Amino acid sequence: MTVWLMYIALGAFAGVLAGLLGVGGGLVIVPVLTFIFTAQHLPEGHILHLALGTSLASIMFTSISSLRAHHGRGAVDWPVVRRISLGIMVGTFGGSWVAAQLSTRFLKVFFVVFLYYVATQMLLNIKPKPHRQLPGQTAMFGVGGLIGGVSSLVGIGGGSMSVPFLVWCNVAIHRAIGTSAAIGFPIALAGAVGYVVNGLSAPLPPYSLGFVYLPALIGIAAASIATAPFGAKLAHSLPIDKLKKIFALLLIVMGTKMLLSLF
Repeated sequence: MTVWLMYIALGAFAGVLAGLLGVGGGLVIVPVLTFIFTAQHLPEGHILHLALGTSLASIMFTSISSLRAHHGRGAVDWPVVRRISLGIMVGTFGGSWVAAQLSTRFLKVFFVVFLYYVATQMLLNIKPKPHRQLPGQTAMFGVGGLIGGVSSLVGIGGGSMSVPFLVWCNVAIHRAIGTSAAIGFPIALAGAVGYVVNGLSAPLPPYSLGFVYLPALIGIAAASIATAPFGAKLAHSLPIDKLKKIFALLLIVMGTKMLLSLF
C-alpha cells in the first residue's frame, strides 16, 4: 500500500509539472522510480531501464491530458507538432534501442549530467535569444530526431529541449509550453514501444511489460491525468521563471542523490 501511495503521489506531482512547465515529469519520475525500485529490490541491472521505460509510458497519458488543457486555451501550434513528430518518433525509438544496450551505471551517469545541465539552465535563466523563424522540414526532422534520441535516454517528454528551441524560433513562451506538451506524446509513444520491445527478452520481475513496470505505470498515469489540467491552468497565472528556479534546486538534490548512489 505504501508503494502504491508513492506511485500516486509521484504521478500527481508529475502531472502538475507537465501542465505548468511543458515537461512530462520524467525529470522527477525517473530518479524517484529509481529510488523506489531499489527499495523494492527489483533486478539491479535493469532498475534504470525500468524507470526510463515506465516514465515514458506514463508520459503518454500525462501529455494527452496536458495538451488537451493547453489546446483549450489555444496554446498549441499544431503545424509545428506535425512537422517535428516524424523526426521525434524515429529518434526516440532508436534511442530506446541504444539505451537497452547500455548498463544501468552508464545511464545513471548520463541522467545525472543531464539533470545538472537542465538545473543550471533553469537557475541561471539561460534562454536562447529569439532571432529566427522555424526551419524547413529537413531541419525540423533533424531537430526532432535529436530531441527524441536524448529524451529516450533520460526518460522525459522533451520539454527541457523543445521549449528552448521553440522560444529561439520566436514562438511565445506560453505557446512554446503548450506545443511542447503536445510534442511529448509522440516522444512518449515511440519511447514506450521501444522500451517494451527491447525489454521483452530481459529477466524482469512479474507485472513487467518489457522495460515498463505496470503497477508503477498505473499509479503514476491515473494521478497525472487528474492533475495535468490544474498545472496548465497555473501556467497562465503564475511566474514561471521563479517556479523553474525552485524546480531546478529539486533537480540538483535528486541528481546529487543519484550520483552518490553510484559509490
